[in-house]
Amino acid sequence: MKIFRMADPLTTRLKHIIVDTLRLEGVKPEEIKDDEPLIGTGLALDSIDALELVVKLEKEFGIKIGSSEESKQALSSVAGLAAFIRQRADASKLPV
Repeated sequence: MKIFRMADPLTTRLKHIIVDTLRLEGVKPEEIKDDEPLIGTGLALDSIDALELVVKLEKEFGIKIGSSEESKQALSSVAGLAAFIRQRADASKLPV
C-alpha cells in the first residue's frame, strides 16, 4: 500500500517563487526536490540569484535575511528555506 503525503503549501509556493523570480527556463517547480541544495550544486544558483531571491522573499513574506550566515542557512534548500520562513514570518503571510 502506497502512502501519499500532501504537498506542503509553503514549499510548493517557494518552488514557484524560485522558478518565476530567477526565470529558470526548463525547470518546473515540481522537479525541485525539497532537500536539494539551492546554492552551488543542485540548482547552481549564484550570488546574484541568491540576492534576487532574498529580496523577493523578504517582500513576499515580510521577513529579513540579514547576514551572509543567515542567508546561507535560509537558502540551504527549499526545506531549509521553509523552516527559516516559518520561524520568522507573520503567520498571515504563509500559504495554507
